[in-house]
Amino acid sequence: MSRSLYGIKGQDAVKAFIRAGGIEKPGKGDHVNIKMPNGMIVTIPGNRELKIGLLKSAIRKAGLSEQEFLDLL
Repeated sequence: MSRSLYGIKGQDAVKAFIRAGGIEKPGKGDHVNIKMPNGMIVTIPGNRELKIGLLKSAIRKAGLSEQEFLDLL
């Protein structure tokens, strides 16, 4: 059974994007910016559960499929 995108915490998402080759940069407040290998910058709020729309948008922007992202968690 594959894991769903619901209930993923910001810090876990940040770690997954870094595993995908992203470079972490500081953002404003608790937000983290991750510069992805495709040149896009993904911004993730660090310390709370992510809403599904924000997460799907970030995954698309990072150039990953939802399954690739879940495999990196």
